[in-house]
Amino acid sequence: MWWNSARRACSGGCETVHVYLHVPFCARRCSYCDFAIAVRRETPTAAYLDAVLQEWARRRSHPAWADSPRLDSIYFGGGTPSRLPGTAIAELVERLAADRPLAEGAELTMEANPDDVTPAAARAWRAAGINRLSLGVQSFDDQVLHWMHRTHNAAAVPAAVSAARAAGFNDISVDLIFGLPVELHRDWAADLERALALEPEHLSLYGLTTEPRTPLARWTARGLVRPADDGRYAAEYLAAHAALSAAGFEHYEVSNACRPGRRARHNSAYWARAPYLGLGPSAHSAAAGERWWNLRDWTAYQRAISEGREWVAGREAPDAASARLEELYLGLRTLEGIALRHVPEPTATAWVASGWAERSGGRVRLTVEGWLRLDALVAAV
Repeated sequence: MWWNSARRACSGGCETVHVYLHVPFCARRCSYCDFAIAVRRETPTAAYLDAVLQEWARRRSHPAWADSPRLDSIYFGGGTPSRLPGTAIAELVERLAADRPLAEGAELTMEANPDDVTPAAARAWRAAGINRLSLGVQSFDDQVLHWMHRTHNAAAVPAAVSAARAAGFNDISVDLIFGLPVELHRDWAADLERALALEPEHLSLYGLTTEPRTPLARWTARGLVRPADDGRYAAEYLAAHAALSAAGFEHYEVSNACRPGRRARHNSAYWARAPYLGLGPSAHSAAAGERWWNLRDWTAYQRAISEGREWVAGREAPDAASARLEELYLGLRTLEGIALRHVPEPTATAWVASGWAERSGGRVRLTVEGWLRLDALVAAV
């Protein structure tokens, strides 16, 4: 089980570790969003830097990575990390790299809203060491973007990509959301075509879900919108897979596809159950057979840090059954799948006969049709 493997690998210090920084600040909340964000007109940059760097100073001595491991990846997620000024990004990268050396070719990713990617901002991020941008595009339809409460319009996307390329970024990821309510009349094929025309190195696909306490949940409850039915959801997912495959992309994980050699290293570490450290409100960490997560609310997190109180909201050490389930779920999300020994022979045979999986080299991997049934298949093992 992976937790035992992590404990063995980290008991004397891990060779590398992955760091995630959650930047919760947003100009507004998107209609579908239930993430841990803090809507602010002005970003409290100084307070954020102080809190996160204090957490880093206290957590970097954790036994799992006390022996000066290298940082293999740093990921700025949110929220909207691109609301931080370039000087703040530089300060964070410099501090982390001063305390733990960056591995050769380390991946430093930042999520960005397209309207934040100005030529000056892109140059500042690149100078700070960021070498991968993940753009929250979601759609190229202005009506859809307005419905989502996004802050950008479609015209901002190619401008953002152009600014990023000019600044030296050669690793750009584009996020798209599929399975939108039928009332929006969204042209999914057109959105895929426009995304591919930008020639990104990576593309992420996320099916829309209705989360409690979001505007989307309220609209759905009032009958103003209807979630996509299973048939249309599946059809859009399969259409995306076909379009990306035809364009030479490798669909290497349920929600992610890339050009050869451009997999997201940070996210791949999660799926491989590697140790990682999360900094900031709501951030999760995992190492040495344990995982923990921070207070979700920015104000509560920042106050706890500043007052020297505990800011971790919870901890757990998964038992063998939970570890096995997670190993199955995360492994089957990926193109490589899992070792065949983890799936009972009759189950694997049934999957293959149904067209949901393939077997080769002692491994079983789900097909794209199988990925559509991932939760149900894992639950049945």
